[in-house]
Amino acid sequence: MASGNPIGDIAACIAFYTRLPAGALGEPSEDFAGAQWAAPIAGGLVGLIGAIVLIGADWIGLPPLVSALLAVAATMLVTGGLHEDGLADTADGLGASTRERKLEVMRDSATGTFGAAAVVFSILLRTAAIAALPPAVAFVALIAAHAGGRALIPYLLATLQPARADGLSASVGAVGPTTARIALAIGAVMLVLAGIQVAIVAALALAIWLLAVRTLARRQLGGHTGDVCGSLEQGGEILVLLVAAAAMGYG
Repeated sequence: MASGNPIGDIAACIAFYTRLPAGALGEPSEDFAGAQWAAPIAGGLVGLIGAIVLIGADWIGLPPLVSALLAVAATMLVTGGLHEDGLADTADGLGASTRERKLEVMRDSATGTFGAAAVVFSILLRTAAIAALPPAVAFVALIAAHAGGRALIPYLLATLQPARADGLSASVGAVGPTTARIALAIGAVMLVLAGIQVAIVAALALAIWLLAVRTLARRQLGGHTGDVCGSLEQGGEILVLLVAAAAMGYG
C-alpha cells in the first residue's frame, strides 16, 4: 500500500473503475499507481451490486435467465461499460495487420464486427453462467468474479511496458511489484467466497489467462493498453463464472 492511505487508495480505484461517488469515502489518493492494490476491492463492490440486483430479481419471481441478465446489466451500468469497451476495441484491433494499425484501430471510437461480437459473447457467457447457478451461489460467484478479474490488471501493468506513451494505461504510472502482489492476494482471498475447489481451479485458469494476454500484448502491441486491461478483466470475470457453473454440474 504505497501511498500509506488505504481509504484514499480504495476511493481512487472506485472512482476510476466505477461511476459510484467514491468521494463519500474520502479524498482519493493522488498516487494512482500505488493505489492499484485496491482494484479487486473496487471489483468486488461492482460484483456485490450485481449480486444484489440478482437476488432482488429472483425474489420478485423473475426467471433465472432474466435475473442473470439484469445482474450483468447492473454491473455494466455501474462501470459505464469500461471493460466491455476495452474488449471490443481489442477484438477489433488485433485483427489489423501491423502493430501501428492495431493501435490505431484500438484508439478509434467506432466498434467493428469483431468488437461487437466479442461483447455479445461476453454478455451471453456471463448471463448463462450466472443463470446456471442457484441464487445464493451466484451471489458470491459474482463478487469473486469481478474481484478476480480486476486483480489481474495491476500485475499486467507492473510487468509490461505501455504500448504507447500517451495511452490510458500509461497514465496510471509505474505499478510496483508489491502493489501487484497485494492485488493478486486480495483477488485470491475473494475467490474463496465461491468455495475452495472453485477458487483453486479459477486461480489456475486466471493465471493461464493472464500469461496468455500478457504474451499476446507483448508480441502484437509491444506492451499494454487500457483496452488490453479491459479485455483481461472481461476474460477473467467470465472464467470465474464458468468455473463456478461447471462446479455445480459436478456437485
